[in-house]
Amino acid sequence: MSEESKHRPSIHDLNPIAVPRVGHWIGGAVLVIFAIIFLQVLITNKNMQWGVVAEYMFSPTILSGLGMTLLLTALSMVLGLAIGVVLAIMRLSGSRVFQAVSWGWIWFFRGVPPLVQMIFWYNLALLLPDISIGIPFDGPKLFSWNTNTLITPFSAAIMGLAFTESAYAAEMIRAGIQAVNNGQTEAAATLGMTRGQTLRRIVLPQALRIVIPPIGNDTISMLKFTSLVSVLALPDLLYSAQMVYARTYQTVPLLIVATIWYLVLTTVLTVVEHAVEHRLKSEQHRTGPGKFRGIFSFRLFARQQEAL
Repeated sequence: MSEESKHRPSIHDLNPIAVPRVGHWIGGAVLVIFAIIFLQVLITNKNMQWGVVAEYMFSPTILSGLGMTLLLTALSMVLGLAIGVVLAIMRLSGSRVFQAVSWGWIWFFRGVPPLVQMIFWYNLALLLPDISIGIPFDGPKLFSWNTNTLITPFSAAIMGLAFTESAYAAEMIRAGIQAVNNGQTEAAATLGMTRGQTLRRIVLPQALRIVIPPIGNDTISMLKFTSLVSVLALPDLLYSAQMVYARTYQTVPLLIVATIWYLVLTTVLTVVEHAVEHRLKSEQHRTGPGKFRGIFSFRLFARQQEAL
């Protein structure tokens, strides 16, 4: 090898030089200009009435509506997820009747908008004046309720939101259950666990671990969907703001108040969602994807040794 080839630089010794991209600089400058103009409009426009916004940010009416929004979100998500788990299990069962009922529920409530459902449930008395439990075909009624008394704006809102969420949650949970390795189910059956025990102790915990991130997104969407209940005159955050500006004629400042609170709540939920995702990823890296499989293999090996 010659002296010239020895001192010839290798490709690994070369330091790459970044090529300036003029388009990035121009696009970034345009975006910065638009951002400055937008902030200038927000700050300097007197019609925004920031003093009125500050006055009503923590008013009792707005805070009461904020509490109603959080309550609707929490109840709708809990009921929707509970129904969704049942629907997902029915969809994956061996019974064609269960599969058909689950598919029909998901098909219907994914296809009908939640606003239409709320209005329908609220006017259910036009279809069924009384809701009763008893022997069918003109038999005696054991219990009976007046529909107008039973279906309030709050219950109609919960039904519309929860039923819609149940249809989407069922598909997410079904996908999570199918993502669990079949070998773990087989190992659990080998250990003598029933299908119910396997589902509760092995499959569902891992499936829920998979679907938690999309459930977090659904929670944020549900928080925004609660604004639809204003058509039922239910005093959530938006309707509370509407009641105030209907009295004071300060429409824009009150809408800004509602917007700020929605942004605060969605930001908090987003931070919580990212924290949960980070925690799950950390646990997965620490335990490894085969944690349950390893436990089953060890127990199965121990039983085999005992049998020998």
